[in-house]
Amino acid sequence: MRLEIVNLTKRIKGQLVLNQLNLTVDSGELVHIIGANGSGKSTLFKLIVNLMDADDGTITLAPSTYVGALIENPSFMENESVKRNIEFLAKINHNYNEPRIRQLFQLFNLDYDNKKRIQGYSLGMRQKVGIIQSIMENQDLILLDEPTRGLDQEALETFQSIVSNLIHEQKTVIIASHDNLSELPFDRVLKLANGKLE
Repeated sequence: MRLEIVNLTKRIKGQLVLNQLNLTVDSGELVHIIGANGSGKSTLFKLIVNLMDADDGTITLAPSTYVGALIENPSFMENESVKRNIEFLAKINHNYNEPRIRQLFQLFNLDYDNKKRIQGYSLGMRQKVGIIQSIMENQDLILLDEPTRGLDQEALETFQSIVSNLIHEQKTVIIASHDNLSELPFDRVLKLANGKLE
């Protein structure tokens, strides 16, 4: 077991978003969560990474689980270069692996040494950087919220290849997305509706 969620409940501004939600995900699983806008996909991810507190229920991670996440629109230091942003994020956990980071940038056809401020990056470029930061530190559990937003076909194929490799490495990946991503070998597809997973 990599992740176990039991009876997770969350209200936001009085509205019940998650209603005694249950989920167990094993190591090496690839899970797709679909749901309408506002169904609670991003809220679920925020609770898992402790950006929010639950009203009730428990979230249990396997010991020493290292979580990487792309949740909603990735946030960066807008007036800094992409390299400065990535260095800052990686050094928070003292886990700056420059060869791996450069490899990921090359896969997405991005220039790691580009001096351009990240505020000038397109939606697709920002999304690529967001994906990279969620997997660049050899994370065990990877949460990807609408990861294909703004990606062109080439970048989408790169993303699919990266996810397949992560699963081969026994990483656990949970993707919340409107896209069907039919090329990915999902173990399960779950629908989030009325605060529960079906």
